[in-house]
Amino acid sequence: MVNSFVFSNVPKNTLLLSIFENKIIDMPMVNIDPILYIGISQSFFALILVLTKKPYTTANRLMAAWLSLICLELLIALLNSRVIEMYSFPFVSFTYGPLLYLYVRAMTKSDRKLNWYSALHFIPFIVFLVVSVVFRDIPLMKDLRSFFAPDRFISLRLVYSTIMFLSVTIYSTLAFIEIGRHQAYLKTILSYTTGKITLNWLKVFSISFYVAFLILFILGGLNMIGDFIPFDPYFIVFAFITVFTIVFSFYIINQPVIFGQQVAIMNGEDKKDGEKYSRSGLREKQAQAYLQKLIRFMEDEKPYLNRDLSIQDLSDSTGIPRHHITQVLNETHGRNFFTFINEYRVKEVIERFSDPKNNNFTILAIAYDSGFNSKTTFNAIFKSQTGMTPSEYREKSTGIRE
Repeated sequence: MVNSFVFSNVPKNTLLLSIFENKIIDMPMVNIDPILYIGISQSFFALILVLTKKPYTTANRLMAAWLSLICLELLIALLNSRVIEMYSFPFVSFTYGPLLYLYVRAMTKSDRKLNWYSALHFIPFIVFLVVSVVFRDIPLMKDLRSFFAPDRFISLRLVYSTIMFLSVTIYSTLAFIEIGRHQAYLKTILSYTTGKITLNWLKVFSISFYVAFLILFILGGLNMIGDFIPFDPYFIVFAFITVFTIVFSFYIINQPVIFGQQVAIMNGEDKKDGEKYSRSGLREKQAQAYLQKLIRFMEDEKPYLNRDLSIQDLSDSTGIPRHHITQVLNETHGRNFFTFINEYRVKEVIERFSDPKNNNFTILAIAYDSGFNSKTTFNAIFKSQTGMTPSEYREKSTGIRE
């Protein structure tokens, strides 16, 4: 028991700092060195694979930068725990959100290049890098339990945490929106989907990335205001970064360039098409004529049986300009290209269900022969158009159960 007289003669700020320091001393120590070693080796190995991946695109350059920074942060954390205190604030994390967003933009637009405007995304990183260097010898924050210690740096810590939270939130949201736009755009030029072109894995990753950081912020907040958890969440950050590196590097190494040269040119033309679309001068009579021509071509030639059919293929075959096909389908027919083509594929499947010659074929075989290239896509589209799963529809209409 400490004598009350002693407490009465200790300055208030000194007393609070002592309490915070006692909490720090009592905090269980966690050995994170194994996690750091795994993370360093994994990020370095992934970096080598990305650097040697062909073609070396803007997206790959961004990933090389990201993996380099992850490796650097883990290495610094190892030096901090073993050799010397390297920084006051973990500043590398300010690059994660911008790099995720820029990577998504580079993947969805293969002809997009980095420019000096891209550097503006990294201003918080540069600012706190400078802060960490300037105050390297001053313990701005020993750990999260001393976050609200009433010293002259508390305002700086509050600014740091607020900007970090906003950075992760804003860039995760922007990445999610960019992927959504990309997936909507694909439905105007392609009649099929695959995980590698829709970037569904990247959408899931961007959501998981934000949720994981949000959980870390909540755990950190609990540790700041009291002894609600028996460890410092700061150590969990490195475990998260290590797992993130392993999972993300697997996908980026196996992710091909989404758009080849032809589609990259289509992307550039779409900017012009957007202007033509608004002032194309396509009259209602001409639009109806184009629509009837498209429908006749679909019914007579069955181009939808081609699993890789694109709007450019349809334009080349019919002689109708691509932007006019988009305009006619959207404004006159009320459908995008993806829906238009897959409606015919569903009809083809239904017709083949009713043909006794196909009774011995599986549903999936019939779907592939009808132009679908994915079981998941087929099931989703079929149910959205018929209200039943393919197996339910086949059993109801023919009595065949699969």
